[in-house]
Amino acid sequence: MSAKELLDEAMKLKPEERFTLVEGLIKSLDEPDKKLDEIWAEEAEKRLNAYREGKLEGIPMEEIFEEE
Repeated sequence: MSAKELLDEAMKLKPEERFTLVEGLIKSLDEPDKKLDEIWAEEAEKRLNAYREGKLEGIPMEEIFEEE
């Protein structure tokens, strides 16, 4: 079934049923991706180690959020 067909069928539902459907779809998009979380955790660890070893220079928070 195509997305258009699904939408056409969903539009036949009662408003509260459509709300439940939309809510479920939105929640499915917000679920964390464990693999992606692992990749970011590894990258953060690499950056922290590089900083501690003097291979990476830090930037003061004030400079990052400074308005120009």
